[in-house]
Amino acid sequence: MATLMSTPKISEGVNTPHLDDYAAVIGQPEVHELRELANRIGGRRVKMVNSTAVGGGVAELLYRIVPLMEELWVPTCWEVLKGGDDFFVITKAFHNALHGAPFEGRPEWYDLFLQVIEENKKNIALDDDFIVIHDPQPAALVQARDGLNNKWIWRCHIDLSRPNSDVWNFLRPFIEKYDASLFSSPSFTQGLSIPQYLFFPTIDPLADKNRELEPEFIQSVADRFGIDTKRPILTQISRFDRLKDPVGVLAAYRRVKKYFDCQLVLAGGGATDDPEGAAVLQEVQEAAGMDPDIHILILPPWSYLEINALQRVSTIIIQKSLREGFGLTVTEALWKKKPVVASAVGGIPSQVIHKVTGMLTHSVEGTAYQIRFLLSNPDFAARLGENGHEHIKENFLVTHNLKRYLLLFLVLQQS
Repeated sequence: MATLMSTPKISEGVNTPHLDDYAAVIGQPEVHELRELANRIGGRRVKMVNSTAVGGGVAELLYRIVPLMEELWVPTCWEVLKGGDDFFVITKAFHNALHGAPFEGRPEWYDLFLQVIEENKKNIALDDDFIVIHDPQPAALVQARDGLNNKWIWRCHIDLSRPNSDVWNFLRPFIEKYDASLFSSPSFTQGLSIPQYLFFPTIDPLADKNRELEPEFIQSVADRFGIDTKRPILTQISRFDRLKDPVGVLAAYRRVKKYFDCQLVLAGGGATDDPEGAAVLQEVQEAAGMDPDIHILILPPWSYLEINALQRVSTIIIQKSLREGFGLTVTEALWKKKPVVASAVGGIPSQVIHKVTGMLTHSVEGTAYQIRFLLSNPDFAARLGENGHEHIKENFLVTHNLKRYLLLFLVLQQS
């Protein structure tokens, strides 16, 4: 087993494309339409609020959406909720409970949650024309809207199809104070008194994490982490989170290893609002044992080029989540024309159409079977990758997300 800590030197200087650069991907007419929509908003101000500046898909989305909004002359700023370790222990428990996990919360947790929200209300100006609150952690900030004539939007990135009733009943009264709610999949929604909209998460095709890389650079990253590019490479890139089931990935790899001389890469890190990461990482390291073909890579949040290279050097990308909001690592892999084996949970089936753009699974055994099938049928695997790339291009690029936000703002400002 190899456990390595990546250094930031490869990824220094994050690539920041401009709107016109996307014309080569989506076409100039689509760029022109974005500019026209932005003009109709008339300079109204937008504020995005979430719980972490680094780690996780929400932060990555905001790093691209905010500057593109600014370029379109839609003044947009991004605030991050502040809280101590005890607050994020509570919000992590809320997060898991909303995904349907068992919840053993204490009554005082709700009071502490609201105390932190009250402190943040004093420090975050919330008088912009459009306030977009991401996920449950800052949801109660909507209490600050009293007396304000602006529009509030709750963007939920998680699967609410089977939430714990105690946590959901606590949060729901806050959610119903918003003007609109946004969900990543139709199956995630709840019966709410406010309008609900479908908003797929997206990736930036021109960002360092997804742009084309020189083969020499890809090889250098593999060499740096001791990965043998002459043998099959199975990769899962995710936070070390129990809902991503990294231990289950290890079990599937061992089943495949009996038939193919392959390697496993588990690459990821943590988020500042996730206190469980270190414990999960230790579980993974213990489960991996001393297998020299298991590479556990602890990557800091700025490792965009490394992640890009690891995905591109991989033979098959795995995403064996137990629950999933959307799974942007799946989106990234499909964009890079990689065959994907992923769990049929959350928003993943919106991306992985079984046997068309990838392979869906429901268990450790199923994951191992599909990996073995793709390793035995490389032409079919390549065809899945091509289909997956086109599916992402048509539905899941950052410009699509930008357009939906602009359209939503136009609808709300007229209501």
